[in-house]
Amino acid sequence: MSNHIETLAIHAGQEPEPITGSVNVPIFQTSTYVQDGVGGMRNGHDYSRTINPTRTALQQCLAALEGGRHGVAFSSGMAAISGLMGAFGPMTRVLAMNDVYGGTYRLFSKVLEPQGHAFEYADLTDLEAVEQAITRRPAIVWVETPTNPLLKVVDIAAVVERAHAVGAKVVVDSTFASPYLQSPLALGADVVVHSTTKYIGGHSDVVGGIAVTSDDALAERLVFLQNAIGSVPAPFDCFLTLRGAKTLAIRMREHCANAARIVEHLVASPVVSHVLYPGLESDPGHAVAARQMRGFGGMISFRVHGGRAAADRALLDTGVWSLGESLGGVESLVEHPGAMTHASLDGSGFEVPDDLIRLSAGIEHVDDLLEGVERMLAGAARAS
Repeated sequence: MSNHIETLAIHAGQEPEPITGSVNVPIFQTSTYVQDGVGGMRNGHDYSRTINPTRTALQQCLAALEGGRHGVAFSSGMAAISGLMGAFGPMTRVLAMNDVYGGTYRLFSKVLEPQGHAFEYADLTDLEAVEQAITRRPAIVWVETPTNPLLKVVDIAAVVERAHAVGAKVVVDSTFASPYLQSPLALGADVVVHSTTKYIGGHSDVVGGIAVTSDDALAERLVFLQNAIGSVPAPFDCFLTLRGAKTLAIRMREHCANAARIVEHLVASPVVSHVLYPGLESDPGHAVAARQMRGFGGMISFRVHGGRAAADRALLDTGVWSLGESLGGVESLVEHPGAMTHASLDGSGFEVPDDLIRLSAGIEHVDDLLEGVERMLAGAARAS
């Protein structure tokens, strides 16, 4: 099998169906399987929560895209994170990036911390801060890169080197990058997780998550928990995610190209005070991103003069951009992180600026996207 991601996305785990030769993996819409006598399972198939051929194909495909041996699919990105944390014992110490998705922080602080896990947050882009925090010997170092929503870029290989020196496992949430732009396992990470709802699915029509690893023991534990907890994606969800993954490479190239044009426009606007995008040479994460990523992505955050009022006013007229949560779909989305996706950070000390707007650049014609951006900026200007 080729190592090219464009080919793997179409063929890995997706051999033609043996009865008819169908080029697409069928949707095995079944809850159970007939056995040939007691214990006579056919290729291990006994119950669809435990194993389903459509899910197996998805897991094999996404593992191949990440260069890992094992993929374990879940019903959402948060379910994947929950399952992964469940693979570690109680009282686990975690060092986490201090700019993580609001849902991740909510899970860590409101669910897992009360159960006995201990969380420390640090800016993992600062290797001196990493070295200091590592002395407290966490069991897990939780990396998100690029981060949501501030688009900070963590040097995965450098963090891995320091974490492994004290026996810590490194988990990388690579949702913003997708497997096309970044390969955390190749940089030494132990596990990579994605919300497949985002770029991998790519069409805003299915929710899912994946954890990929080459650690056999950890994968065995994850598969056990996947079945025991039961947070598995339905066969149709797996089919939709597989379908989306087939076009990941060509979509990501267009996402990146559109984002680059939009960033140029934002940088030139007097209404904008800051543009957060690793493709900018002036961005603090640019050098690392240029080294460990194959492109700078379709996510952009920017701040406007005039505070929250200007940000709110900008989002009243967005043109072709849809105001909504989520990201990574073919359609362009815009949101206010502080009031929407990261509202759960309120009172945490990690609140995002209230003048921050986050863009997920889709694959519409860039001229239409720029026209929508200009509408937003005009609205912000009127408020400020």
